[in-house]
Amino acid sequence: MRIVSHRRPSGMHTLLFLDPGHFHAALTLRARNRRVDPVVHLYARPGPERDAFTALVRSFNSRADAPTSWELHVHESNAPERALVDERRGTIAVLAGRNRPKLGTIANLHAAGLHVLADKPWLTDPAALPDLEHATAARPLAIDIMTLRHDVAARLAHRIATSRELFGGLVRNSTEPAIDLFSKHHLLKVVNGAPLERPPWYYDTRIQGNGLVDIQSHMTDQAQWLVGDGPGFDYGRDFDLEDVRLWSTPVPLDLFRASTGVEEFPETLAGTVEDGVLDLACNGEIRYRLRGISVRQRAEWGQREPEGGGDVQRTTVHGERATIVARRAPETAFRAELHVTPRVPDRSFGMRLDEAFARWARELPGLARRDSSHGHEIVIPDRLQTPHESHFAMALDDFLDVLDSNEWPRNLSARIRSRYTLLANAHERCPHPVAAPSPAGP
Repeated sequence: MRIVSHRRPSGMHTLLFLDPGHFHAALTLRARNRRVDPVVHLYARPGPERDAFTALVRSFNSRADAPTSWELHVHESNAPERALVDERRGTIAVLAGRNRPKLGTIANLHAAGLHVLADKPWLTDPAALPDLEHATAARPLAIDIMTLRHDVAARLAHRIATSRELFGGLVRNSTEPAIDLFSKHHLLKVVNGAPLERPPWYYDTRIQGNGLVDIQSHMTDQAQWLVGDGPGFDYGRDFDLEDVRLWSTPVPLDLFRASTGVEEFPETLAGTVEDGVLDLACNGEIRYRLRGISVRQRAEWGQREPEGGGDVQRTTVHGERATIVARRAPETAFRAELHVTPRVPDRSFGMRLDEAFARWARELPGLARRDSSHGHEIVIPDRLQTPHESHFAMALDDFLDVLDSNEWPRNLSARIRSRYTLLANAHERCPHPVAAPSPAGP
């Protein structure tokens, strides 16, 4: 790629991308950012993963609508981490790719004085836990990319769930989950308008992680957000792991070919292939109590995304005064929908919702409500609906907000540590897939 001479403007941050094996790395550059130097540096081994990253950045620069203007400097190396640290062309490293060595890499970059923005999950099994404390020391800054906090339905659900007058607090001491999280993704899908091509190692759970550590990292963050980010979470005090399930999705060879562009299963996957079908342990369910609140989080993977479809997400939160259901599914045409059902029918509840919308109008303009079979449907205007791909650039902005404030959130490291400790312990309790549980409810 052509290298253009560029003087770094004062106050801007320079991004260093390390071996980006996942498209999430490039998605942080999907939008312009006035605080980021247009010159970005890529440290990577030569190969298709590096080429996929550069192609996606080029597509952002060349699109007709709001094109970006990134100037990408590519530094090929067989030891890219060492080269990035030795050359130190910036202060922020961005990671998204192989998950097995990720936590150790974060700890190394952190020890070298670099800030780190890293995609989830940070670990694939409990063996990585010794690096967790080093990676989350107060400074430099290390944060994982939690995109669901930018989903409009999730933001509204959080606003309502933390409103005492509307929600009344989470239900406690219930055998049924007060926070019930479900998602379904697809191995063959469309991203940024084109079919996603996954690297072959994506199908190796030793590298990518299984169904108890990947999407589950987002879900645990959502539960923490709903319960309350502060005071700082402590795994031994605040978490009580109750039940864990791990099960598989079959991946026939034609699906593997279509999603990777590779003709045959690699030898490294031989132990999980039988009669031409790979057994992928990518689905998981974890039940636990978080500060006494019952939580269930379930992540599933289908084979192929349906035409015109997308990811399915559902969040159900039970409060003392109301129940919230946020969903994105075929029945909603894959648009975010939010329903609030008061526990006791009360005409004044709608009035209190309207008053809340008025208070939130500056940040969330145009909210309205209408009666539904669920009580009240919150009407979310189109201008507030944002695609998942856009949330990565928003997560970068959040990271820069923390960095520029020079005031590390007191409880941030504790939240990250406790989250990954839960997932490591869930993996340890159920390291091998079992029979699939009954299907998730509507």
